[in-house]
Amino acid sequence: MIPMRDGKRLSAYVFFPKGVESGQKFPAIFEQRYADISSAGSRRNAAKFAEGGFVIALVNYRGTHESEGVYRGYRGLQWGPLRDGYDVCEWLATQPWCSGKVGTCGGSQAGYAQNYLAVTQPPHLVAQYMTDTGLSLFHEGYRIGGATKPQRFIRGGSVARDIKDNDDLLKEWDAHPDYDAYWRDEDASLHFDKMNLPCFTIGSWFDFMVQGSVASFIGRDKKGGENSRGKQQLILGPWLHGGYPKSNKIGDLVFPENAQFDVYAHMAKWFSHFLKGEDNGAEKEVPVRYYVMGAVGENGAPGNVWREAKDWPPHTRSTPYFLHGDGKLALDASSATPDAPARLARDADRNTGFQPVRQAGFQPAPGGSTSYASDPLKPMSLPFTGFPGARDARPFEEQSEVRTWTTDVLRDPVEWTGEVTAEVWVSSTARDTDFILRVSDVYPDGRSILLMDYPQRARYRAGFERQHLLTPGEPAKLAWHIGFTSIIFNRGHRIRVTIASTGAPFYEPNNQTGGQQTVDWMKTTQPAINTIWHDAAHPSRIIAPVMREK
Repeated sequence: MIPMRDGKRLSAYVFFPKGVESGQKFPAIFEQRYADISSAGSRRNAAKFAEGGFVIALVNYRGTHESEGVYRGYRGLQWGPLRDGYDVCEWLATQPWCSGKVGTCGGSQAGYAQNYLAVTQPPHLVAQYMTDTGLSLFHEGYRIGGATKPQRFIRGGSVARDIKDNDDLLKEWDAHPDYDAYWRDEDASLHFDKMNLPCFTIGSWFDFMVQGSVASFIGRDKKGGENSRGKQQLILGPWLHGGYPKSNKIGDLVFPENAQFDVYAHMAKWFSHFLKGEDNGAEKEVPVRYYVMGAVGENGAPGNVWREAKDWPPHTRSTPYFLHGDGKLALDASSATPDAPARLARDADRNTGFQPVRQAGFQPAPGGSTSYASDPLKPMSLPFTGFPGARDARPFEEQSEVRTWTTDVLRDPVEWTGEVTAEVWVSSTARDTDFILRVSDVYPDGRSILLMDYPQRARYRAGFERQHLLTPGEPAKLAWHIGFTSIIFNRGHRIRVTIASTGAPFYEPNNQTGGQQTVDWMKTTQPAINTIWHDAAHPSRIIAPVMREK
């Protein structure tokens, strides 16, 4: 048990390398979680990592499992009166078996913990290593695109020593439905200037939290302290959330073996340099490495290669793909061929330099709107607990209240590398509803391989600080982030956009009444007819980062 400043103690498993018994000192690395640290797998991996000459500590958050204190989510880890990460770091550094140099590791919940810890600047913290991380619990946890998952957080209370702590926490969250001072108090993205140490960050294409990994890298690299700027590294690969090592077998796809990444081996190299002083070149590696995905199982398909860069994101052409009434996804009515971005990019490079694609004279295809039903009590089915990336999305796309827009067959490969966003005009017979937008790579055999998706709650279309309910039947514009990727859509493939308003249990339904968003808000619901507009006055589109040809 590790003592905190308020007298409470946190449960920890500590693993030692050989040599401690003879008085040798070693650097320490710790990971903080609310999840169980006592599983056989966690202990086995930590013990193996310790063999590399590190003391490894797995620590449970305050109030979870065997750790003492009141469970309040991540609140005890931050820069308030309780600074549990800081206290763990300094306790480890002062133990007789520690060299005084400390690092941190871990992903997801442990990634958040590391960003919070970096802000508090413990004197003995030297370097960090984050996987699939986050910065703001409002934007990347409590809400995603404004949409909530109350049942998920009710189930999440199982980690608390006292379930009442979780009940109280959910009531606290109910009192702060918008992004207000309460949530800014635990938004690490507001404090990059206080982060001042090297960090290696891993992001996964098939994970919505890749946004947190990208933002952490950029924020620390551009806005961090002197020991942070220019000392960040980022790797982005074709992986799902979590998991070590990062495998090449993802969902329904098997990428080439070059897609694998041995996290423990690289982490040992990173910390051997920063915590032990080994001259192994870890700090000299290129700042950004990203995997450009290609078609799997197609001989000669472009992609499935690693690229290196000095920064992220790379320079690309923001290219809109418009939704049409006939279910087509196209550049516009006059150049509605899906490979036109690459063709127009070549023309622009030859004639006017690297300039945005002109959209003057846009005229959508016939059919001004597409509607479907949205009933919170009869949601469409997404029977997953995690994002079903790299899987065939047709079982969802073929459901009755789901709509798709698909390009024609590509005549030439098209590369997207960077952030995908959407601008969609919508209306509803309800005052509030959700819109879930998905992007997939449609193979010649019909498989629709899911690349990304992201929801947007209509009431937060003007920002998360205030709610703006819909006027029933009146079109409103929603603009939101969908995801990051790097992929070359091969010739013969098609690109698909899918929109729905429900997909349970993965996305918990909006009750659509426009009322208060509380844990028990499904006691009252309202069915609705939702409409996607795509006429001349309301051009709905996704905006893709099309890579210019070199």
